[in-house]
Amino acid sequence: MRGKSKKDRVTLTAEERAELESLLSRGKADVRCLKHAQILLMADEADDGPGWSDVRIAEAFHAGVATLERLRQRFVEEGLQAALRTYRTGTRTYERK
Repeated sequence: MRGKSKKDRVTLTAEERAELESLLSRGKADVRCLKHAQILLMADEADDGPGWSDVRIAEAFHAGVATLERLRQRFVEEGLQAALRTYRTGTRTYERK
């Protein structure tokens, strides 16, 4: 298992935290989106965030540690909206046969 590196630390701003909490309170979103929101809130390592470990989050939300690592990486590299998106859009283009 790969150790959590500095670049994969989730630190939510107050606005991002409020947006995630609002999304969860409404409950009207794709299940995967809601689960990712819950995971990001628990993984938050900001001053007022819980900062749970990947193993603890994986047990609580029945997710794989690799999934959590990918979610952290996507949040850090692409932002909150990319981490909440249910399906990733690929960048590969295929030639027509």
